[in-house]
Amino acid sequence: MTDGCAAPEQTVALPAGIDLSTQAVIQGVVSGAGTAYARLLDHSGEFTGEVVVSDEGVFRFFAAPGDWTVRIIAGGGVTKDIPAQARLGEVTQLSVTV
Repeated sequence: MTDGCAAPEQTVALPAGIDLSTQAVIQGVVSGAGTAYARLLDHSGEFTGEVVVSDEGVFRFFAAPGDWTVRIIAGGGVTKDIPAQARLGEVTQLSVTV
């Protein structure tokens, strides 16, 4: 039995079958957060998507090339914004301590 929306498990390694030449990926590892969410905001600050950070602290977004902000939302009202630039064919790796 599986829970959730059947999204790929969030691990640092890209899921099998991902053609990186056609993707721009923003991913990272959050430490010190416990349960947390990663929210993707576009260049104007508009909400684009959100994922639950895995038990290992990993999150991933497949984004259009360009400038983005990843907002980490953790317990205790902790919020941290990290600027990120997505580039076609690359994985932008973030490391976040909250």
